[in-house]
Amino acid sequence: MASPGAPMSVKQSLLDKGAQLMQSLKPIGQMQQHACTFAFHSHDMSRQIEAHHYVARVNQDILQCVVYDSDEPEARLIGMEYIVSDRIFETLDEDEQKLWHSHAYEVKSALWVSPRIPEVLAKLELANFTKIYGKFWCTWQIDRGDVLPLGVPSLMISAQAVDVAQVDQEKIMRRDDKYNMSIDALKQGRVEMAEPEWINPNADHWKQAGKGFVLEIEPTEMNAFAPFP
Repeated sequence: MASPGAPMSVKQSLLDKGAQLMQSLKPIGQMQQHACTFAFHSHDMSRQIEAHHYVARVNQDILQCVVYDSDEPEARLIGMEYIVSDRIFETLDEDEQKLWHSHAYEVKSALWVSPRIPEVLAKLELANFTKIYGKFWCTWQIDRGDVLPLGVPSLMISAQAVDVAQVDQEKIMRRDDKYNMSIDALKQGRVEMAEPEWINPNADHWKQAGKGFVLEIEPTEMNAFAPFP
């Protein structure tokens, strides 16, 4: 699925390389982890995507992730996810909490993996991930064939079941083959991983209410520009 536009010119490539050498790209340099998982549109669980998160840590309690559709050079930026600890999550109001999903099952079931990182090292980080919450907005709905980021963002959720049956098994097999891993073996290796004693019921709201969230565009009056004195 190619996006519209002319191929990159030699001139543009040289300009980009020059800018890369001269400019500071410090925010991008903070992205130090790559995670792969699967996500569903909150209003339509028949629509699911493979999501590659590039993770930067704001501090010990807050992560910010840019999300691509693959880890290839031509990958498309399809959204962003914000991740907070349970301690931060509990400070949010109830309406805000309903936009977030828990990660315990996603981690324990080995849907969330760290490609090319030995599992023994990945588990050191993932031990804390069972107690975190994420808010994931998809801005480019490639699963419906969009060749550009069209329309409004879609709120995404993670699988929440006793097994991985909710996820397209072919998608899992393709991922496992690519990274030479086995979701069954990884899942078995995470059996002893501690689970949170309590998951806030306001998270994973779709599971409680059977309803997702959809954004709509609503025209509104603009605030008049007030010139500075």
